[in-house]
Amino acid sequence: MRFCDLLDAVRRQPLELSIPAGWAQGRASFGGLVAALQYEAMRAKVPEGRPVRSLAITFVGPVEPEIPVSFEVEVLREGKAVSQVLGRAMQRGQVVTLIQGSFGASRPSEVSVMAESAPEMKHWDECHELPFISGVIPEFMQHLAMRWALGGMPFTGNNSREMGGWVRLRGDVKEEAVTESHILALVDAWPPSLLPHLKKTAMGSTLTWTIEFVQPMLESSTLDWCKYRVETEHGADGYGHAAAKLWSADGQLIAISRQTVTIFA
Repeated sequence: MRFCDLLDAVRRQPLELSIPAGWAQGRASFGGLVAALQYEAMRAKVPEGRPVRSLAITFVGPVEPEIPVSFEVEVLREGKAVSQVLGRAMQRGQVVTLIQGSFGASRPSEVSVMAESAPEMKHWDECHELPFISGVIPEFMQHLAMRWALGGMPFTGNNSREMGGWVRLRGDVKEEAVTESHILALVDAWPPSLLPHLKKTAMGSTLTWTIEFVQPMLESSTLDWCKYRVETEHGADGYGHAAAKLWSADGQLIAISRQTVTIFA
């Protein structure tokens, strides 16, 4: 199933589906997809005119492919401008993902601070694309294209603090407007920024993830490339802390991300 097909499926009642094995990330389903599906369930409970401002995501346990997972939503508070919403992805009777979302309407303000400029990168046509090799690369990567422009690829012994390049959906992607759900997939597609430091393969996964969206969303297509850069701020004792941003191809800020990751090496 394509990304758009899975989004359409969770928008229908009941809020339950099985994620295909083609979206697997080791023994779990791709976290960016799980977050996007839970976000869609949450979005449906929020009044129009209140776009999502931030999501705080905790991956409690692996979401197994091919096993039904349900997406529960609890509205914690409806204020004059802001809605606070809690989402729970449930599988086998247990919580596997928790998301606390803040949705807020725009309001008049005298404050306006422009984002810092996006980093310069080689054009995507000049960058090496991570190839999809079944059985070697996580299965979900068949649906996403990533082209390296900064730092090293995983397991190359590259000690750079930064990593990044270009990313978009690929394959038989349906051309449609990019939404926050697509942004969740594009940002989480990138491997933990500590993996390039290693010289041999090892497991790594996201423990917690906070992502903030610049509103209103830019008008862009799922066929457009986006620019991503992550910086490792600290890594020790099997955990890493990193901050990242996603921009449009012309350098407009789309999202701000922070992750705590676990590294099993």
